[in-house]
Amino acid sequence: MIFEKLPTVLTAEELIDKAFKKASRTGGGKAVRVKATESMILTASNIISDNLLNNVRRFPNFDDIPQFYRELTDILVGIDQLKMSLSSLHWASTKVKTLSRSYIGNLRKGQNPAAIRKQAFGRIASVVREIDSDLKFLNEARGKLRKLPAVADIPTIIVAGYPNVGKSSFVAWISSAKPQISTYPFTTKGVLVGHFTHDGIGYQVIDTPGLLDRPLSERNRIELQAISALKHLGDVVLFILDPSETCGYLLDAQKRLLVDIEKELKIPIVVVTNKGDLRGVDADMSTKTGEGVAEIKAQLIEILKRPRARASSHTS
Repeated sequence: MIFEKLPTVLTAEELIDKAFKKASRTGGGKAVRVKATESMILTASNIISDNLLNNVRRFPNFDDIPQFYRELTDILVGIDQLKMSLSSLHWASTKVKTLSRSYIGNLRKGQNPAAIRKQAFGRIASVVREIDSDLKFLNEARGKLRKLPAVADIPTIIVAGYPNVGKSSFVAWISSAKPQISTYPFTTKGVLVGHFTHDGIGYQVIDTPGLLDRPLSERNRIELQAISALKHLGDVVLFILDPSETCGYLLDAQKRLLVDIEKELKIPIVVVTNKGDLRGVDADMSTKTGEGVAEIKAQLIEILKRPRARASSHTS
């Protein structure tokens, strides 16, 4: 996954402390002389400049990453802010190098080594502290982005519907994914990816957060993640209805959500009813007992074998 190997971003004080401690060891405890001072300034500036530049280079070019990851990144942390913070680090890296060359030049002109070292370290530290908020932001962003699911370019099923209709349970039945299953809404806090194989072909199943019946502009962050997945990843959508309404939402509201999703997408949508294990409920499957799940899975696989269609498909 593109964010998996992002390095830890040190705070300003952590980076300054690391660089100056290493520089002091480079000086070797010798009397302050030109060569020792030059070595200390070079060591400190190189550690800081290289660390900052490495952080910049390890983040991907957000204009080139897949649209799925681009939208999730913008939702989670904000691409514009990421670009500005990375630009600040690049500026600071260059500035530290420039300061280092300037102070070493003064040192070679015969100026006092102790005074030059003090001035150089003071200016370098000031530059690093100036971008401390950017460093902290990038490290927080790193933590969020590293948790994003890895998605493959293989046939993909999107599981959608209101909270508590059985989406996570369905994914657990048919794939390797083991999401937390709870009676409370929004159990799945982000896009969760599972995989399975059939006749030697790999398939991907994505469990989305609950999608509520509201315009896109009113959806919260979790719902936006689901919309992003639906738009950019799915080859077929499994929309699960709960006719028992024990999910906490009226069936009419669930059907309105289905209409909303149909307008958003240009891929097949298979609509199934769940909770057939409940008394008096006539449904296509039960994700509690597993009844009907294999048949629904087989239907999805048959659709995925076809060339990508444009019309919606519904179960009887």
